[in-house]
Formats: sequence, C-alpha cells, structure tokens
Amino acid sequence: MEDLIRCEGLCKEYAGTKALDGLSLSVSSGEIVGLLGPNGAGKTTAIHLFLGLLSPTRGQVRVFGKDPLRHKHEISKLLNFSSAYAQLPSNLKVLENLRIFAKLYNIRQAAKKIAELLELFEIGHLKNRVTGALSSGEKTRVNLAKCLLNDPKLLLLDEPTASLDPEMADTVRGVLRKIQEETKVGILYTSHNMPEVEALCNRIYFIHEGRLIASGTPKEVLLSFKSHSLDQVFIKIVRSGDLIGTTGRGPKEAR
Repeated sequence: MEDLIRCEGLCKEYAGTKALDGLSLSVSSGEIVGLLGPNGAGKTTAIHLFLGLLSPTRGQVRVFGKDPLRHKHEISKLLNFSSAYAQLPSNLKVLENLRIFAKLYNIRQAAKKIAELLELFEIGHLKNRVTGALSSGEKTRVNLAKCLLNDPKLLLLDEPTASLDPEMADTVRGVLRKIQEETKVGILYTSHNMPEVEALCNRIYFIHEGRLIASGTPKEVLLSFKSHSLDQVFIKIVRSGDLIGTTGRGPKEAR
C-alpha cells in the first residue's frame, strides 16, 4: 500500500513547550487510521503539520512523499480536511458554499457531484438554507460533503461525528466506510468516541502530552493494555504516569 502520510520523530515546540514530542506514524491508501488522545495531546498540531500550516521544530513529515510546506499547492489537490469545529462562510447558502468550493477545486460536472453528495449525507433539503442558520450537526454534514468534492486520496477528519446524534453518526460512519472501500482513500481520523474508533479504524495511535504511547490495530492495543475496551485504554493513558511512548507496545508495568 502507498504511504500517504509518513512522519518520523516529529516535534513541535511553542516557546519551549512541546506540543509534539517525537511522533512517528503512517497512513496508507485504503485504511482508516485513528489518531487518539485527550484534549491537548497534540492531535490538531499533527494535522496542521500534515496540512503544511505549521513547520516542525524537528523530525520529518512527508505527505504523498513530499514536504507539505514546500509542496503545499500540489498536495492540496490530493487531500481534504473536515472538522466538527471548522466553519464554512455562514452568510452563504449551503448550495452557494458547495459551488464556490467546487470552483476552487476545479471540479468538472460540479452540479452533478454536489447533488450526489447532498443525497449521500441526506442534506438535499438544506441546499437553499443559509449555512449559519443550520444546527451543528447539519453544518458537520455540509462540511463533510465539501471535503469529498475533489475525490481526495487522503482525508484528514477531526472529530467528524462529534456533533451528530447517534443515528446520523452511524450513517456518516457507513458513508465513510463505503467510500474507503470503493475508492481506497486513506483516512486519518480523530475522535473521542472509542466504540466508534474500535468499529471503524484499521490501526490506531494513542498520544498523550505530545508523545506516542501505543499503536497497532485496536485488538493489539487492547491486548497490550490488558483492557476490554478502548475507553478503558483511554482512561489508563490519561490517568497513569507510568506509561511510556513506544510504537506498537502498551504500558510499562506499574511501579
């Protein structure tokens, strides 16, 4: 499988504070990879580095084999980003927003593509609504439609179901799984919903205070932490001071 993201020893410091401390990970085509950790763990910083919005203090990051800072324009054509907390222009109608982004992405047959995505995310009835007047869950679905306009090879999704009710979150997970299987898109996925991660992700990385604590398939991480659920793993990582960051391994034995 082709590596879409690969970073080695990635560090980012702000005024002496380490937001990321030696992170190494990879995302390949055709897989969904979870980047997990509590608030402030460094997940958003990592995504910004992958998008070329920040420069690393140390270490190396490659997206599609290229430096995201030096090749930002070229890389941006091949990926897209969505966050439950990112806002589209609020004074525009949903259809206006999607048309503008389709033009920015130079999408052929944009009207057909937009119609397909409106149907896929069950938001066709919202197309003439002002985006700023939508609920948070509706805005999330519009944002997800936006990020699929250019048929990306890589998706960076920051808590994409955080504002959705359980039924719609399940629908969105089904859509993402279907797209991943059909197009072999690679997806980097952050979430605090551990059952969702367990069901959706092929591999996961747990980070805490910028350090990699554990990685592997969900089953491998559960075994290494001797836990029955990723919720338990999450709690152990946040509460224990005895964990060390080692790729593919779990915690140190408690002292």
